[in-house]
Amino acid sequence: MAERVASGAESSRRDRTKGEATRKRGEAVGENAKRPGFFGRIWLFFKQVIDEMKKVTYPTASETWTYFVVVVVFVAAIMLFAGLLDFGFGKLSALIFG
Repeated sequence: MAERVASGAESSRRDRTKGEATRKRGEAVGENAKRPGFFGRIWLFFKQVIDEMKKVTYPTASETWTYFVVVVVFVAAIMLFAGLLDFGFGKLSALIFG
């Protein structure tokens, strides 16, 4: 029974993230891997752009209208706030400096 407990404790400490030994430096894929040529890289770029554009989800017309209204209201509120600050500081400087 003592052997079972020891082996159970040992197995809980064992690293279970690796399935095999780590590769040696020489076996790893390095800088010597074949890279595509100039036109191959351009083709790969456009292929990746097209693949990413297929993943885009565009908003519906009602969502776009809602976003538009939210932005306009927010900008109007910020303009009002900045205008009131400008007006207040203008009156304050007129009081102080005459």
